[in-house]
Formats: sequence, structure tokens, C-alpha cells
Amino acid sequence: MERVAAKKTERCPLEEGKEEPEKGDASQEEEEESRKKRPRTEKAETDSNLAEGYHWQKIQAESLDCDYTVLFSREEADSLLFLLAGDLSRVHVYGKWHRIPRKQATYGDEGLTYTFAGLTLSPKPWIPVLEHIRDRVTDVTGHAFNFVLINRYKDGCDHIGEHRDDERELAPKSPIASVSFGACRDFFFRHRDSRGKEPSRPVEVVKLQLAHGSLLMMNHPTNIHWYHSLPVRKGILAPRVNLTFRNIVFSKR
Repeated sequence: MERVAAKKTERCPLEEGKEEPEKGDASQEEEEESRKKRPRTEKAETDSNLAEGYHWQKIQAESLDCDYTVLFSREEADSLLFLLAGDLSRVHVYGKWHRIPRKQATYGDEGLTYTFAGLTLSPKPWIPVLEHIRDRVTDVTGHAFNFVLINRYKDGCDHIGEHRDDERELAPKSPIASVSFGACRDFFFRHRDSRGKEPSRPVEVVKLQLAHGSLLMMNHPTNIHWYHSLPVRKGILAPRVNLTFRNIVFSKR
């Protein structure tokens, strides 16, 4: 499984960031317990709705359930990256407006609204390039989506802090499909119990690198228990565009 994934993403492998204990410092029972707590990466279960013909990987930890594959060839991913762009936006936090360190845009079905960090967004109508990506995601996962949030990071200085995609507009238990184009960036999951200077308990951070043209499915209940982030990486000079497809419930007016 790992050999196949490395072949598909040679320059941007999917990594788990595990730290192995030094041999001789723990008993056999302690090593076994530590192994059980680490995130696991394996082939996706064959009875799922995921399409065959892709090298799916299952990423799991405590209450974390994700599926990963490379969805587009390098040539197609290059073309899609060229077409994608976003608009600068600001976010209202604690009574003040802050310019977010990235370009952002939303597209979706008519009549939808989405509230993000205090900012209510009305999506633009779908355009052909986004419909193409959305339909490919639906074809391989069996899940339909009616909204997409696009973030464009010009280089490694653009980033997004720890957050959960758990807004009330999201359809209950629906997955979020994250499609990445461009530069590889570290992508972290941190359990809600392990955040802050004095966490209630230690839970190992899950660290990934997502390839150009890849798809990460964040399945329920991942976004209830885990925060995710894209940290600053000053050594990265190339841009990255990320699309998170969601299923939004129409608001009652």
C-alpha cells in the first residue's frame, strides 16, 4: 500500500509524521499500546462507496476517518491549477475586521448561504471548471456537493490556523471533500483534547502532505473531534489552491 502511494506522489508523499520510541526505553506492552494509538494508513475498505481504479488510502486515528487518493493526472491538475483563482476577503473576529492571509472565494447552488468566522457568504454561480472538479469528486465518492470554498495560498507564508469545519449550515454527518492543487504543504490534524498549553490529555498529531491533484475525504465524525490547519512554511515559494466541497442545508426564511 505504501509503495503504491509513493509511486503516485513521488515528490509529495502522504506522510503520517510518526515518532518511533527509542528501542529499549519501553517494555513490549508499552510499545504495543503506543502502536495502537498512532494514526493508521491502509487501503480503504472494499465495501465502501469509493470508486475502483484509484489507489485509495484509509487514514484513521481516534474518531478520525479520512480517505485519500490522487484524483487527477499531473497534466490535468496543471491545467486546473492555471484556471483556478479566488478573491481577497476579510474575516470579522472579536469585533474587528482582519484581512485573511490568503485569497478566498465561494461557489454553489443558488439560494445557499454559509457563515464562516462571523462572515455570511453568498456563493457565486457554478462555473465549468468547478463543475468538472465537483462532478469528478461525486463520481469517485458517491457523495453530491452543492457548495465549494476555495482558498488560494500564494506561497508558504499564506496559511490557515487550527479550525473545524463544523458550521451549522452543513448537512449532518456529511463528509467534506478537500481537493488540492499546486505546492505540497504540511496539513495537520490536532485532537480537540490535546490543544492549548494545558491539554486535557495527549493525543498524537496526525501530519499529512497532500499531492498536486489529490483528494482527501474528511468523513464523519472527524470534524467534531479534530481541528486541522495549514501552517506557515517560509521555504515554499509556489502557490497552492485548495477546494473544500460541502453539502449545505438550505436555510429556512
